[in-house]
Amino acid sequence: MMNFSKAIVRRPGRSIVNGLSTSAHETLDYEKALVQHEQYIKALEDCGLNVEVLDCLEDYPDSTFVEDVAVLTPDVAIVTAPGAPSRQGEIKAIKPVLENHYEHIEKIHTPGTLEGGDVMQIGRCFYIGLSKRTNSSGARQLKGFLKKYGMLSVPVSETGFLHLKTAVTYIGRKTLLVAEGFVLPGELEAFDRIQVPRAEYPAANCILINDKILMPAGFPKTRNRLELLGVDIVEVDISEFAKIDGGLTCLSLRF
Repeated sequence: MMNFSKAIVRRPGRSIVNGLSTSAHETLDYEKALVQHEQYIKALEDCGLNVEVLDCLEDYPDSTFVEDVAVLTPDVAIVTAPGAPSRQGEIKAIKPVLENHYEHIEKIHTPGTLEGGDVMQIGRCFYIGLSKRTNSSGARQLKGFLKKYGMLSVPVSETGFLHLKTAVTYIGRKTLLVAEGFVLPGELEAFDRIQVPRAEYPAANCILINDKILMPAGFPKTRNRLELLGVDIVEVDISEFAKIDGGLTCLSLRF
């Protein structure tokens, strides 16, 4: 179980329509995205979290994906170094926010790059995926910080997906939710797994929060498989954010 009490989110600005995307997509509806973001906040609250809502950053279209700019642990916050050049300025805005919650703050430095979407926490062990956004230098730096504060880390070979957690997330009970077509690296083979059908692969990005699983709405086959675990499921529609590669986990920092 992931025991969290707080979350940090950032409202999307109008510039989100210019957010990064790895494929052609429909034009994002900003007003609808705002409604979905409010519903996402409500879903986090329904999972028992106190949610801090940050103002939008119009200069940074992807800044609502706040998970990518920090890795939060029980003992230390690590400010990342986003691999996307257009996102690197976001870190200046997150550090003062984290200082309100953490005594210890570390920072990933160049030439390292690291985004939070590539970091999967399972208890006090953090799996660090290599990707186009997270390089080996960033992963090594994060490993060093985690070791300094008594935590473990495991590097995960490149997944071929945008982020590690685009393809796989931990849902408790020693079980991973895995997108069909994703070859599970050897570092993760010890876990049980539930496969997400190819047609529903965005549903591989779920969040275990306390005694609930937060999942994106509109994926009935995956929901049916999750229900077999006997856990409470909270669905939220994030279809507008999905148009620019956004998932559930990247819309918040949980701690």
